[in-house]
Amino acid sequence: QVQLVESGGGLVQPGGSLKLSCTASGSLFSINAMGWYRQAPGKQRELVATVTSGRNPNYADSVKGRFTISRDNAKNTVYLQMNSLKPEDTAVYYCYADHSRRYWGQGTQVTVSS
Repeated sequence: QVQLVESGGGLVQPGGSLKLSCTASGSLFSINAMGWYRQAPGKQRELVATVTSGRNPNYADSVKGRFTISRDNAKNTVYLQMNSLKPEDTAVYYCYADHSRRYWGQGTQVTVSS
């Protein structure tokens, strides 16, 4: 079993920044990819960014150049630095970890509004 706890969401003005964190606990041996999805009201959950155990990142086209995913394996934590935020980035952000199966965090709300 793997438990994921997210933090860092909130309300920010357009153009602002937020940093999300997701820390894993439990049976952590052989966690592979970790990353973030988001789900806006009335829309399907979409992949935002992912990072492998070797720290190779991948991003959705909509966030390339604005978001940066990173991973601290010693702290079992994955981060999402979000810059130049837009209203369309408003969503609940979920982190995930691939172990024996995919585990999910509880979600953290990010609202971009003036």
